[in-house]
Amino acid sequence: MRAGRIIHPDLARGLATLGHSDIVLVTDAGFPIPASAPRIDLGFIRGKPTVPEILDVLREELHVEGVAFAPEVRTHNPRLYETLQRIYTGAGAPFTATTHEELCTEVAYRAKLVIRSGDFDPWANVALTASTDPFAWFTDEAAAQGLKVLPAYTERRRRIIDAEVPSLP
Repeated sequence: MRAGRIIHPDLARGLATLGHSDIVLVTDAGFPIPASAPRIDLGFIRGKPTVPEILDVLREELHVEGVAFAPEVRTHNPRLYETLQRIYTGAGAPFTATTHEELCTEVAYRAKLVIRSGDFDPWANVALTASTDPFAWFTDEAAAQGLKVLPAYTERRRRIIDAEVPSLP
C-alpha cells in the first residue's frame, strides 16, 4: 500500500497519464459528465468528498498552470472562492473565468480526466490545466549554459516564489 499518496487505483492511474496542458475537471455531484469522458467517481454520499478536499490532495500531486471555474464563484459562493485561493496560493497557477456552460459543453469533452465528488456546493466545478515543474525543466544551471527559459516559466516561478494569491481578473 502506498503511504501518504493516492491509493485509489483508477485515480492514481489517471493522474499518472497526464501530460503538459491536459485538463483534469473536478466536479460537484450533479455535473453532467459526458458518457465518453474518462470518469473517476469518488462521490459516495451527499457531501463526501467535497471538491476542496479533492483539490487539496491534487494540489500535492500535480503541477498546475491554470485553474478555471465559473466567475459566479467569486460573487455567489465567496467561501468556495476563498478556499480556492487558499489551495492555490503559491502554486503559480492563475485563475481564469469560464462559464458553467463552457465547462459542460466544451471543457468536459476535452478533459483527460473527470473526477466527480459528492459535493452539493453551488458552482463547485473546477478545471485544472496540468503542467510541468518550472524549476525542473528550466533550471538556473541550464539557463547559465545558454538554454532559453520561456517567459511563461519565468513568470510561474515568480508566482510560486512570491506565494502569490491567485484571483480572477
